[in-house]
Amino acid sequence: MSKKEKFSDAGRLRTVSIAGTGSYMPERIMTNAELETMVETSSEWIVTRTGIAERRLAGESETTSDMGAEAARRALADAGVSPEEVDLIVLATITPDLPFPNTACLVQDKIGAKNAACFSLEAACSGFVFAMETARQFVATGAAKTALVVAAEKMSSIIDWTDRETCVLFGDGAGACVLKAAEGDKGLVHAVLGSNGALAELLMVPGGGSRLPFSEEVLRERNHYLKMEGREVFKHAVKSMTAIAQQVCAEKGLTTKDVACIVPHQANIRIIEAIGQRLGEPKEKFFINLDRYGNTSGASVIVALDEAVRSGVIKRGDLVMLLVFGGGFTWGASLLEWSK
Repeated sequence: MSKKEKFSDAGRLRTVSIAGTGSYMPERIMTNAELETMVETSSEWIVTRTGIAERRLAGESETTSDMGAEAARRALADAGVSPEEVDLIVLATITPDLPFPNTACLVQDKIGAKNAACFSLEAACSGFVFAMETARQFVATGAAKTALVVAAEKMSSIIDWTDRETCVLFGDGAGACVLKAAEGDKGLVHAVLGSNGALAELLMVPGGGSRLPFSEEVLRERNHYLKMEGREVFKHAVKSMTAIAQQVCAEKGLTTKDVACIVPHQANIRIIEAIGQRLGEPKEKFFINLDRYGNTSGASVIVALDEAVRSGVIKRGDLVMLLVFGGGFTWGASLLEWSK
């Protein structure tokens, strides 16, 4: 069976749409000027290389589940859905509150979604699209009626603030959406996901897992912090995101010209510009907020989608593409017709 034939089965399933979105960003703003006092860098260098002017940092006692719960409350309010109506929560994060239980369960308790089954998944910066596509299939088959998809990250907890190559890039935040079955065929149109574990070493946290458990040596070598080969990640991100943007459209008989707004992972302005050039699409078609938030990993694309909708950039009937890339490597693209 070809991939195109496999996806044609979705026509016999229930259409799923986003019934509401919400996001939460911590109050504290860290500017580039503040980073200049911490590492050898300059605001001009950071803006030129990344497009980031500032980022948000969670409070010391503020957890990933705290941020995820607030984003979830806002998404539920936007959808007009009570916590008790939610029967599935899927949460994406690489910065869980605890190794276990899963952070989705902690969010469930904080928002009072007592009837929901909960699990978390980890696809790094691709997390939200992977989580949404997972939840979509539950709703499409009727296994769930109302799904809450959350992506939340406290990246400041795994960043080495002495490493100028990485500490300038990341911020904290959370976003969420509510998925429900929809009448007609407007909603989540199509998604394609990809991975390449052979390149895992290029973007990772080496220590703290079963391969390299926490120890004095792990702490001394700072292996409990994120490590990244920036140039290689840049190259693979541009290549993979460009290809999957074209693939997700082609499998539905479309091109990127049919898309009204592309919401990309907010990692680096040069990555977004390079993708736009390869696709032949203007920068204006891409919704960008990384100048204010930096890279919030899995949360970035849903935070951007929420802002694009609330600001009126995305309107009812628009065809929207979510485009992501993250450690693993993982990447994905999702097409949706905005119907709210």
